[in-house]
Amino acid sequence: MTHSRPSRKVVPAVAAIAVGALAVTGLAYVESGAASDESTGAHGDAHAGAGAGARKPEGGSRSKPNILMFTVDDMTVGDLPYLPNLNRLVVRQGTQLTQGLAPTPICVPARASLLTGQYAHNHGALTIEGAGGGFKSFEDADTLPVWLRRAGYDTYFSGKYLNGYGMQDPTYVPPGWTGWRGSVDMSTYGFYNTRYNINGTVVKRSAHNSDVLNGFTTEVIGDRAGSSRPWFMWTNFVAPHHGGSQESDDPSVDLLKTTMPAARDRNQFRNLDLPNDPEMWVGGGSPWAPRTTTAAYRAAVRESNQQRIESLQSVDDAVGAAIAKLRRTGELKNTYVIFTSDNGFLVGHHNKDGKLVPYDRSLRVPMIVRGPGIPKGEKVATPTTNPDVAVTIAAIAGARPSRRVDGVDMLDFWRSSTDFDRVVPIEAYPVKGGRSRIYSGIRYGRFTYVVTKGGQEVLFDRAADPGELRNLAKRKRYAATLRKLRRMNRTYRDCAGSTCPKTETFTAR
Repeated sequence: MTHSRPSRKVVPAVAAIAVGALAVTGLAYVESGAASDESTGAHGDAHAGAGAGARKPEGGSRSKPNILMFTVDDMTVGDLPYLPNLNRLVVRQGTQLTQGLAPTPICVPARASLLTGQYAHNHGALTIEGAGGGFKSFEDADTLPVWLRRAGYDTYFSGKYLNGYGMQDPTYVPPGWTGWRGSVDMSTYGFYNTRYNINGTVVKRSAHNSDVLNGFTTEVIGDRAGSSRPWFMWTNFVAPHHGGSQESDDPSVDLLKTTMPAARDRNQFRNLDLPNDPEMWVGGGSPWAPRTTTAAYRAAVRESNQQRIESLQSVDDAVGAAIAKLRRTGELKNTYVIFTSDNGFLVGHHNKDGKLVPYDRSLRVPMIVRGPGIPKGEKVATPTTNPDVAVTIAAIAGARPSRRVDGVDMLDFWRSSTDFDRVVPIEAYPVKGGRSRIYSGIRYGRFTYVVTKGGQEVLFDRAADPGELRNLAKRKRYAATLRKLRRMNRTYRDCAGSTCPKTETFTAR
């Protein structure tokens, strides 16, 4: 079910010439209603079966399609119904990948996987800070934009890069990007007055950063209209990640940190309750679930969740503006649009507010794609990981990765009506730094298996126990399953390239 946005102050329509001028300054904003429904002119989105391996688009004037990827920070699958533009213009006009997964569910390793097609233990950006953490831990000379440039693409980046980017050299532009507009830490998390490195020159923008990225995105789409060269653009929002200044209705920072919606969206969801999931405010059952919480903490989580949804409204506006611009420039039918998050997030689930835990709500991310040959209004349950997204984008573009990639090209599976189970290795590392895993495991079919650094085993049967409240590792009935997943973990936890699970391991359901 898609929830309608609560009534909000209407932003006056902006004349086309003014939108172009504002986009240059990063202040362009297009009201969410500006993008009309895609109920007509959808011939470029015709169904294609699992065997449709050709990469030639069905619409447009060039032989290679454009690719536009939106990512957000800490959005969960439970947030998806609250984004009306995304649902109307991408979900209904494309395919929802219901088992989108972040094998290491935290910011830096997830984004590095989107750049490399590798699991965290191979690309080496394992965590947020310290040893193996942040921007300084990542070798970015051989990444997706480099591969795409060699394949004839122009490449554009806007928004949050890897944590710590710009703190040593705010003018640094990573290799492979035709156009670069990366936000400079720590201003990235201020939401207002963010500093951006625009192709080597650092500037400050006063508007909410989601609106600035809206302007950057539509500007590039407009500038590239009619170009003979295809383009790839990655717009990476910081919302709904916490940040910004403390406001009067924020809970104490001693309880938790909140995000900052655009001013027009503040308190639009003041009456929103927390999700009614079986694991809400239930402790114990596994090493990651605190047994108790306080009433003050629960109230803080409710307020935090409300603000998270409100902060995503400006992201939703940006999605609507980009689709409208693609349509006006005639590029929509020849453009793949991918929307996903770096990781999921818990808002009271298992008595927690956060991520990096091997629960479904942390590992699973919203993931939607529309474009040439992608079925309309469909759902695909074959798991797709963020390493897969990088490999698939390269395949769509006809680019050859020069890294030893772990992910696989998922395009034919996104187009298929058959769902497959696959083995997905999962892992996590200490937030403050460290190259030793705090857990590793396997997600396969209905089961999640995890072994902690101390050797404790956890087994969830998500079909029988969707809240993941019961650890079945010591149940005799599951002994054979436990042994099988334990062997898989030993086989794949250090896999690289061809030794990682590939499509030949997929099993039709």
